Amino acid sequence: MVIRNLTKAYGDKVVVNNVSFEIPQGKVISLIGPNGAGKSTVLNMVTRLTPRDSGEIEFFGKDIKDWKSKELSKKLAILTQINHIQMKLTVKELVGFGRFPYSGSRLTEHDHKKVAEAIKYMELDEFEDRFIDQLSGGQRQRAYIAMVIAQDTDYVFLDEPTNNLDIYHASNMMQIARRLCDELGKTVVLVLHEINFASTYSDYIGAFKDGYLRIFGTVEEVMTQEVLKDLYNVDFEIMEINGKPISIHY
Repeated sequence: MVIRNLTKAYGDKVVVNNVSFEIPQGKVISLIGPNGAGKSTVLNMVTRLTPRDSGEIEFFGKDIKDWKSKELSKKLAILTQINHIQMKLTVKELVGFGRFPYSGSRLTEHDHKKVAEAIKYMELDEFEDRFIDQLSGGQRQRAYIAMVIAQDTDYVFLDEPTNNLDIYHASNMMQIARRLCDELGKTVVLVLHEINFASTYSDYIGAFKDGYLRIFGTVEEVMTQEVLKDLYNVDFEIMEINGKPISIHY
């Protein structure tokens, strides 16, 4: 996926300004930056949740706006910060929604197999007949990820997947994102506030501020004192733990 000169404004306020970068296939990519930096807006434009004002988004050889929705949803899955499903659903029923691009509401034997595999992968077997609103926050998040897995796409976009999770469940969520890439071969793109999660679990990081992409590169290229101070206006010390740069601000 290649993003070229992406721009978005609301009235006189430009929230994404001429952003260009390429998303490497089969990697974990995190988008970081302070509040209002434009990272979630970029994610929403790339996944067609928000219309762009200008720019190009090339996806498998053609602009993403030219894809039919049903075909695009077989290639790309998005999990937003807020999930608005209000129906009384079991875990199995929720995960079944991931097969909608393929069979609609009439699931085939193959669809049921994909649902079962996703539930098993997320270790939700014992909860598959439990209603979503009866689950803990961490279990519910895993159920939504299982729905994304059942959708069986090449690209997975997660907007602040650790939001409102405690440190234990947030760490588990990042491990899941890493496994989606390493074990299932997916390209995973996340919007994150926790920069040390980004540095620990990502292959590449895009750093945003004031609507601009300040830098896109490897973890080592982005996780420097200079870059982080420029982003957050705070002094950082960089340490290495298990071969990964970790930041401490002061």
